[in-house]
Amino acid sequence: MAKKISRVLLYLIVILGAVTMLVPFLWMISTSLKSGPETIKVPPVWIPKVLRWHNYVTAFHAAPFARYFINSVIVTVVTTVGQLLTSILAAFAFARLRFWGKNFLFMIFLGTMMIPGEMLIIPNFVTLSKLSLVNTYGALIIPWLASFFTVFTLRQTFQSTPDQIYYAAKMDGASDWKYLWTVLVPMSKSTITAVTVLEVIGSWNSFMWPLIVTNSEHMRTLPVGLQAFTTDAGTQYQLLMAASTFVIIPMVIVYMFLQKYIIAGISKAGLKG
Repeated sequence: MAKKISRVLLYLIVILGAVTMLVPFLWMISTSLKSGPETIKVPPVWIPKVLRWHNYVTAFHAAPFARYFINSVIVTVVTTVGQLLTSILAAFAFARLRFWGKNFLFMIFLGTMMIPGEMLIIPNFVTLSKLSLVNTYGALIIPWLASFFTVFTLRQTFQSTPDQIYYAAKMDGASDWKYLWTVLVPMSKSTITAVTVLEVIGSWNSFMWPLIVTNSEHMRTLPVGLQAFTTDAGTQYQLLMAASTFVIIPMVIVYMFLQKYIIAGISKAGLKG
């Protein structure tokens, strides 16, 4: 009896959490189909009287969203690939290679995870400004080509791989480089996929940094482009929510297809310290 009650309570908590997560998305979609007056009506209107699908067309043409989309794709792809490359190499070095000061260096890098990201905005901006990279793809990409969170996660996974596999590969004449790319990376594909998805979502949804380092519409990304619906005269909530919907849809699709890899990868990363 006690087990049944605990299971019911667990299901209730899970359902409550799911509803809490879904309500903002349902409200976004509902608002995107409303008229202007309905978006600010009190009490709130959940289901609009007339579904205004043309809000999506109006929102898409209100700003150069095609250009914003291209910029977001370029920044997301290059950032993700670059971060994966640097993180895999660094994680392998910390997990398998022996060099002086490895543990001390790892602890220093681990400490950087405790630094709030806001504290790095000014130093990064000043550095890029001196390099004349402001308002370029370089400014949007370079600061995010390395992530110690990704390094840490991959290191944990690499360390969980049995040592016998490494020694067997060495006995067969495989170099560290060959072992990494032909054995270790394929064995760690779930974790690599997980951190890839997290990086893609984070890069795609990034707002503050692109806002700071871009000053022309030609270089803006999708999240920054949403500002087009907020002016001194007020906010067009129905168009803002319509634009937000087609901005977030690609990431929802990515997450729906790859969510099992995120769970499996993060779980595997914690098996061995």
